[in-house]
Amino acid sequence: MSVEVAFSWIGDRERPVLVMSSALGTSRAVWDSQHSLGDQYSLLLYDHRGLGESPAPPGPYSVAELGSDVIALLDKLGLTSVAFCGLSLGGLVGLWLAAHHPSRISTLIAMASLSRLQPADRYVERAAAVRADGIEPVASGVAARWFTPHFAQEHPSTLRRFTDALAGMSAEGYASCCEAIATCDLRTHIRKIHARTLIIAGADDPVVPAASAIMFGASLRDGSVAVVPDAAHLMNVEQPEIVNRLVLQHLEEPDGGVV
Repeated sequence: MSVEVAFSWIGDRERPVLVMSSALGTSRAVWDSQHSLGDQYSLLLYDHRGLGESPAPPGPYSVAELGSDVIALLDKLGLTSVAFCGLSLGGLVGLWLAAHHPSRISTLIAMASLSRLQPADRYVERAAAVRADGIEPVASGVAARWFTPHFAQEHPSTLRRFTDALAGMSAEGYASCCEAIATCDLRTHIRKIHARTLIIAGADDPVVPAASAIMFGASLRDGSVAVVPDAAHLMNVEQPEIVNRLVLQHLEEPDGGVV
């Protein structure tokens, strides 16, 4: 059963729509540095169930359920086909949508994401720890992996903001999203993806190595890969100008963009 997720709009609602889907442990605020894309597109930002301002029903969740929440949101807003940009967990959701609802996803961008995120045990163990002791004990360690050490040193307030936001999330919702990642395996599903897909990787991402992202992109029917230098998992926060340029280039290629 789908959940009515929290969402917001950036930009003129009459422009083509780009849906932006956030990473595990973040809300739609993770896209603050992408708001300038609203000068050309209508940005539909939302929070996954369990994260941000969305409801956190008891889990575990699955990526299929998170994807179904997006379809319910598109139906609610009368959107038949959109471009989709997902980060980490959001990228998994985008890949699932493009495989299972191809008519709804015209163009796909997946950042810091693969057909599955390994090792699965990492997410199972984190879910158990969070349910037992809350998010706060793991928040600083998790957030530290999102940024390069240099960026964290130069921008301590940004690291603190993301750490505090993570620590304040629903423990059940976060744990259930961890379990969605742990059980997600899209290796056989990606053959169904026809949408032009851009995989964006951070050169220094400890979660999704750039080499793995390059191999993954080569396995897609119509995939390309870009590696962002001096960036870890949340490359859109560390290197927004590069990421925004890559997104716009992908959307504006001939026969691309949104319907």
